[in-house]
Amino acid sequence: MIEESHNLRSFLQAVRRHKILVGVLLLLGLAAGGAYSVEKPPMLTSSALVLLPASVHNVATQALIAASDPVLGGAGHSIDPQPSLQDLQDSVQVKSVTSNMLQITAQGKTAGLAEQTANAVASSYVAYIGSASAPGGKVQASILEHAANATGTTLAVRAATTAFFGALIGALLGAIIAVAISRGDRRLRDRDDIADTVGVPVLASIQVAHPRDPGAWTRLLEAYQPRGAVEALRLRSALDHLGLAGQRGSTGTSVTVLSLSGDPGALAVGPQIAAFAASLGIPTTLVFGSHEVSDAAATLQAACTALQKQARPLGKLWVTVADRDSSNGLADVGFTVVVSVLDSQSPDAASTMRTLETVLAVSSGSATAEQLARVAASALADQRPVAGIFVADPDPADRTTGRLPEVGRPGHRRTPTRVLGRSVGTRK
Repeated sequence: MIEESHNLRSFLQAVRRHKILVGVLLLLGLAAGGAYSVEKPPMLTSSALVLLPASVHNVATQALIAASDPVLGGAGHSIDPQPSLQDLQDSVQVKSVTSNMLQITAQGKTAGLAEQTANAVASSYVAYIGSASAPGGKVQASILEHAANATGTTLAVRAATTAFFGALIGALLGAIIAVAISRGDRRLRDRDDIADTVGVPVLASIQVAHPRDPGAWTRLLEAYQPRGAVEALRLRSALDHLGLAGQRGSTGTSVTVLSLSGDPGALAVGPQIAAFAASLGIPTTLVFGSHEVSDAAATLQAACTALQKQARPLGKLWVTVADRDSSNGLADVGFTVVVSVLDSQSPDAASTMRTLETVLAVSSGSATAEQLARVAASALADQRPVAGIFVADPDPADRTTGRLPEVGRPGHRRTPTRVLGRSVGTRK
């Protein structure tokens, strides 16, 4: 039962992640179903009854005569538009309903055409067997009931039905393709999977901004607010886990936020943490200290460089750019957030600035287990183990938490390295 529930959840998640693909195929199926109805419209049916004299003893033979080429060929001349003999053979059916009565049934795209065809064949048959050249001798037959009130599915109903089934088939095909794509996609989306890979808990899951230019980054740093009370509480809890929430300038602390170059969304986690801490009244410094500068990181670097040149804080937030070999120390008071981007294929944590804590920022569905494991191994090899994970833009379908049992925190803090220029945490 649990396995079935998991499979259903995985199926629904795959469909949701590829909803555009599923939607496109659904619309294509809908259009194909409607087009099929227009190209192959439903056939309406109408019947005429022919009464034979009592002298006719083999009504089956008369049914064969009524459906013969001479009768159908003669009927075709009185039908508008004139059909081919093959069309008449396909659309006309003759059967005996009693020992002296034939039913001539015709199909047509319209009610009028079906009725016209049935009546034309009945008239042609009566004329044919009533002639002196009729096979088996002349027979006096009459039309008992002319064809009328054709029945069948209307074009509108047929189009709606075929469009519905076309959409259903398209959606099903899209779902199958979505599941196939998801099974081949090794990127991690669930918080539990991310936490299990790195071996540390998810501290917070937050929605992140996606600035595209330096001005947008500046506006983010000036006015960032968590999306609602729940996200604000998650950030407060994460800062508390790292021993930062109670800081009001008495003791300096610092954290490096690692992200991957192939994950532009996670780049905003560090700036948002810094802006949030500053909004709580904590003197905070945001340091762009990355050596790997992707397109997204380049715009953040440009924004940080411009704000550093202004030499003025954004409220309680200072912004600067530094590198690993800086000569001045990190701030002795307040809170310093270092943003560092690692190469997605060959991460090197040793190339980043050393701080008291190190956390990993990763967007849902952006990295594989192998990539995250390489980041964790690189940080551990440099004796700066990852203390926690921030998941950016979590998958709405993810119901996991990423809460692993907490491991014991180190009993002492490491001494940070120094950065170039002014002391990063110095306030003027």
